[in-house]
This record gives sequence, C-alpha cells and structure tokens, in this order.
Amino acid sequence: MSNYKAPLRDIQFNIFELFNYDSHYQSLPGCEDVSTDITNAILNEFDKFCSNILAPLNAVGDEEGCVWKAGEVTTPSGFKEAYAQYVEGGWPALANDPAYGGQGLPESLSLILAEMRGTANWAWGMYPGLSHGAVNTIKIHGTDIQKNHYLTKLVEGTWTGTMCLTEAHCGTDLGLLRSKAELNADGSYSVTGTKIFISSGEHDLTENIVHIVLARLPDAPPGVKGISLFIIPKFNIGDDGSMGERNGVRCGSIEHKMGIHGNATCVMNFDNARAFLLGEPHQGLQAMFTFMNTARIGTALQGLGHMELGYQKSLAYAKDRLQMRSVTGPKNPDGPADPIIVHPDVRRMLLTQKALSEGGRMMIYYTGKLVDIIDHSPDEQARKAAEDMLSFMTPIAKAFLTETGFESANLALQCFGGHGYIKEWGVEQNVRDARIAMIYEGTTGIQALDFIGRKVLGSGGELLKNFTREIHQFCKANSDNDALQEFISPLQSLNKKWGDLTLHIGTKAMENPDEAGAASVDYLMFSGYASLAYFWARAVATAQVALASGTSEPEFYEAKLATARFYFQRILPRTLVCEEGILSGADNLMSLAEGAF
Repeated sequence: MSNYKAPLRDIQFNIFELFNYDSHYQSLPGCEDVSTDITNAILNEFDKFCSNILAPLNAVGDEEGCVWKAGEVTTPSGFKEAYAQYVEGGWPALANDPAYGGQGLPESLSLILAEMRGTANWAWGMYPGLSHGAVNTIKIHGTDIQKNHYLTKLVEGTWTGTMCLTEAHCGTDLGLLRSKAELNADGSYSVTGTKIFISSGEHDLTENIVHIVLARLPDAPPGVKGISLFIIPKFNIGDDGSMGERNGVRCGSIEHKMGIHGNATCVMNFDNARAFLLGEPHQGLQAMFTFMNTARIGTALQGLGHMELGYQKSLAYAKDRLQMRSVTGPKNPDGPADPIIVHPDVRRMLLTQKALSEGGRMMIYYTGKLVDIIDHSPDEQARKAAEDMLSFMTPIAKAFLTETGFESANLALQCFGGHGYIKEWGVEQNVRDARIAMIYEGTTGIQALDFIGRKVLGSGGELLKNFTREIHQFCKANSDNDALQEFISPLQSLNKKWGDLTLHIGTKAMENPDEAGAASVDYLMFSGYASLAYFWARAVATAQVALASGTSEPEFYEAKLATARFYFQRILPRTLVCEEGILSGADNLMSLAEGAF
C-alpha cells in the first residue's frame, strides 16, 4: 500500500504564511531569485518523483532487503533505477555550491525535499542523504585538492558519502575507538580498523563511495582529544581526480535489522586503506560534528516522516473502515456501520498524529530558516544568533521528533486494529522503520545530556533565553488579541516554568551532578512540548489572519485552530508529568544498589 502524497498545502502554509520564506529568501544574497512560483514548481515536480517512483519501492525494499555477497551489496529491485532518475533530475545538486556543480538554492528548500523523499521511502532516501553531510564536512574542513577531487562528484550524485564512527566496543564513547592511521611517504595515510553500523557503507547505486572516517594517529593523546578525521574513497583517486584501483576497504557483512531493510547497514573493514587527513591532526571529532549535526537534523526529519506516513495511512483507513455505530446516532445510515473516524478514541489517535506531525513540520522548517541565515547572511551578528539558536534547537528536534514519531507510528498501527499488524498495509513497516531513529546519531538520552549539559547549563542559560525571549515577545505582541488568549495565557505560564525548572536543575546539579542526568530526558521532552506550543500558537495567529481576510479555504484554517486547541488541551498537559519527574530528583534513580536490580 504505497499511497503517500506530499502534504503540499501544509508545506505551503508553513513556508509562505507561517515563516514567510519569500521575504526570507529576498533578504539573503544569492537567494533572491527563489520566488513562490519557482518553489511551487520544484515541490510539485519532486512530489511526482516521490509518490510515483519512491513510494512504491518502500514495501519492495522492506520485503527484499539488501543482499551481501563477497563484499558487494545489491540493493532491492528498482532502487538503482530510481537513483539514476534522481541524479538525472539534478536533485542532489539543489542546495549545493555552484562552484562544485550545485544549483545554489537555499538549504531550507532542500530540507523540504528531504522530508518528502524520506516519508516516501526512508531506506532509499538514506543513500543520498548522507552525502550531504560529507559535502558539508569536506567543504568546511578539506583542502582545495580534496574539494576539487570529491565535491563535484558528491554534489552531482554520481558518488555518495558515509559517516564512519562506531566500533564494536565503542558506540557513543568515541574516545575508546581503536582504528589507527599511519603516515605514508607520499603524505597520505594508511588506516586499519573495523567500523560497524555504517549506513549506506556499500551499495550498487554509484560508481564510488566516499567514507569519512575517525581514526587515531600514532602520537595521538588518549580519549576524544586524540581522534583525527580522514577521507577514504572506495576507489582511489588519481592526481587528476580520476578513479583508480580499489582501495583497502571492504564490507565484511550487512546487519539483519528490525527495519529499514532497503538500506545497507554495514560492517566496514579498513585494511591499510589509503586515506587523507581531513582537517587538523587530533581535531577529528570537532570536524566530524559538522557531519553529525547535519545528520541529526536529517534524523529529526525521519521522525516527522514516520508521523506523516502513518497519519496519511490511518486517516484514509479510518474514513473507509466501517465498524459499529456512533453513540450519538448513525452517521452512515445507508451502510451496515459507521466509519471508525466517528468514534472519539479513533479521533484521539488521529488528532495526536496530526498535531505532532504538523507541529513537527513547523519545528523543522523553523530550523531551515536558521541554516539559510548561517549559509547566506552577510550580517555576522545574524549568523551568530542563528548558529546559537540552531545549536539549541538541534537536540530538541532530533530527540523529541523521533520519540513522538515512533509514538505516532504506533498510533497509526492501532487505528488499523488487527489489520495494522499484518504487512500488506505498510503500517507495521512504518513502526519498525521508525524505531532506529531514537538510537542513531546519538540516542535520546545522549541528546538530552547534550541539551541540558552543553546547550543550556553550559551556556549559562543564554541559549535557552534566546528562545524563551522570542516566545515572550510573541506573547507580548499578541496580548491584546482576545481570540488568541486561550493559547497565549498557557504559553506564557509554560515559558516562565521553563526558566524556573532550568534554575532548579542547575541549582541541584551544583550539589549533585547526577541531578542533571536524572532530569535530562524529562527536561528535553518538556522543551519539545513547549516549543511545539509556541509554533502552534503562531500557526493559530496566522490562521486567524487568513480567516479574517475572507479566505477561500476556511476549512483548512479552521482545522489549524481545532488542531491547536487539541494540542494545548490534550497533549501539552504532558509537561506536567515531565515537571514532576524533574522535581522528583535523582535519588529515586540512584539509591538502589546495583546488586538489587
């Protein structure tokens, strides 16, 4: 059942009305020509590719999976042909630098296409998705020769990239990694070691694969301060940029996974592989964060994609499936029963998915504007402010949207009842595919520690204040809007509580460092719900303007008001549970002796 269709009307609401991408693009050098018409044309054309080509391959990829044989990986039927069409359409080059063959369009537009691509077929979308991080990392940290050798091919999509961090004995704790690099006489390096869980590490879609790999030099200090970053191509590159002989890197096996079967998750063996230092020696982890932060926004998109796909499938099913009668009287009197969408609990599940997916889209598109400013603004202060805000929002987006994405995928399955548990509808695949998003690119717990430790307490609360100040200004600007008060009043209270909880955690952590870790996940989820409350309040204000102007689409904007009301009354109270968990402290977690577990 491959009935995905890009939610173009909601996308347009976000970019043209809520976040004013038109004026945003006009303010950025190099983006002035990106008009409404151009944006809509791109979205409509890419929707055709996603709904007609990628979506039908989603079930194929899950059923067939990837096949490993003698170090080579064959992707599922149709994947290679779809990738060739993707490259032929120029899609990989969309938001990349024209100096390397890119089209120079804004990154925010690329994020929208990534949402569409990932929702249609997440496993397929991972193959080109990781290339974007490789491009960013080489562009920022690479030498001119490295840029010339790799960027053009990565930008045009004839090569793809990977991120090689994890080893069997070290996941998050990269300071324990053992892969080693030794200097060769010609200035290159030889890297030996094994990496696991490498998405898209080997496949048959492109002629070459560029691995971005962490390893240690012989004189490296211990821990994370002794990690360097290297470029290791599958096929070596000559001085003129041409491909040469096969490098010393092989796929030892592929993982047999719960989901995303259509994407090859590889064990990669590096055996004296010819490598090139990327950035400064022993500064590899800092350079790799360029890649990881790109991937974390991409993973947030995965959470959104699973919400949207599950919602579309369960909504269509709820309108069609006839079961029982409404307790307030028949709604389908000519049929044997009413469609299940008339039942309150089914509506609860559908509205939860709708509120979280549309709110999640707002969050992602908000971050997209920040990336554009960082990439294009000539104003140094504006770039710094955008970098700070993006640093703050990234762990929220990654962790919160993947957690709620999995919740939504499960609710979609529940709407189907027993039919959801069988394969033909595609909703059980969506649940399985969604589960990994809370783990890779840093688990929810790791994101929460980064958020409370580095981003909030580590900045003295300044990064939080930047966002809560924005919320305060919005509430103040709308203090006289009577029609908005049912949203403004709770948002103001929540904004104040956010600051109070932060102060509480910071004070307790000075006495006992475990307090920050104990509160971290509840605090991050509180922050996610609070952020979505702000975006939903903004959406209501925007919808009210449209309704007051006599729009020809009153039903669309009334739905925004109704969904926001549901979010504030039914979902936002979850912050009370988060608050209670935070205030309960660390003792209830840490007092039990290990032997008593």
